[in-house]
Amino acid sequence: MLFSRHKTQLPTPDDALPGRPERWFALAERHLVLDAPLVTDESNIPAGHEVAVFGLGCFWGAEEIYWQMPGVWSTSVGYAGGTTRWPSYEEVCSGRTGHTEAVRVVFDPARVSYADLVKAFYEFHDPTQGMRQGNDIGTQYRSAIYTLSDDQDRVARALTAAYEPVIAERGYGPITTEIGPAPEYFYAEDHHQQYLAKNPNGYRCHSATGVPFPADA
Repeated sequence: MLFSRHKTQLPTPDDALPGRPERWFALAERHLVLDAPLVTDESNIPAGHEVAVFGLGCFWGAEEIYWQMPGVWSTSVGYAGGTTRWPSYEEVCSGRTGHTEAVRVVFDPARVSYADLVKAFYEFHDPTQGMRQGNDIGTQYRSAIYTLSDDQDRVARALTAAYEPVIAERGYGPITTEIGPAPEYFYAEDHHQQYLAKNPNGYRCHSATGVPFPADA
């Protein structure tokens, strides 16, 4: 029954899996690529750095995009936007937790702006596909920007409005990206963290539209 649900419909809180009260697996202490702390919070994030959270399909390839950007201090993959606390990957893929596969980015805004992170978000996936990315189908693959401040919300909405007519001119439909305050973020299991550094030939979702962000936005 776990995998029998129609996976493109978000579960109600009553239908969602119950989850767990706390993290139930170990995580590496350091980021495999950036050598920063993997688990980050106010106790270890450098002063002046900020956090951004994005969902743009399979989190393996999404995290790789962000750890390569100058000014990004640490990244991790996890689950956001759902109901179930501390879900497993298999539970998220069942469609019964409501989560996206998310990337959490800790960055230095003196070196890379939040706007640049949002522009990369739009250029590296198809934000018009609803509950899917390419052949990856399910609620966990939906497009999402989870904001952590009023300024992030303003920037995300302004850039979305600037990009939508550009992508529409290329024949794409309306942007389906959900934008809203960041919900609680649950780290994914350790083998998913920096997956493509551990498995260089591993799966990358190739559903980007190829439409560049307008230079004047």
